[in-house]
Amino acid sequence: MTKITIVAFDGTRFDLDAANGSTVMENAVRNSVPGIEAECGGACACATCHVYVDDAWSERVGPPSPMEEDMLDFAYEVKPTSRLSCQIKMSDALDGLVVNVPERQA
Repeated sequence: MTKITIVAFDGTRFDLDAANGSTVMENAVRNSVPGIEAECGGACACATCHVYVDDAWSERVGPPSPMEEDMLDFAYEVKPTSRLSCQIKMSDALDGLVVNVPERQA
């Protein structure tokens, strides 16, 4: 199990255990993290699971794929560290990952 911290817009921290291979979005939905709507269920077909990757983790998480970049065009207040949480798969390399939920989704 790896650890992930999801910080809701109001500052509430959700410290979660995540199975390798699961996505940040799956863990957020499973644990009722507010602000992660995930309307498409993780198919990278909406922008309702948008998160900001903590600066310290941005390089390790890596950039969005071209398809994800297209979907981020529909996200609210995109920043350089914006990612769709359905596209971030947990692994040992991401143990301790911190992401922040924006004020609202697309």
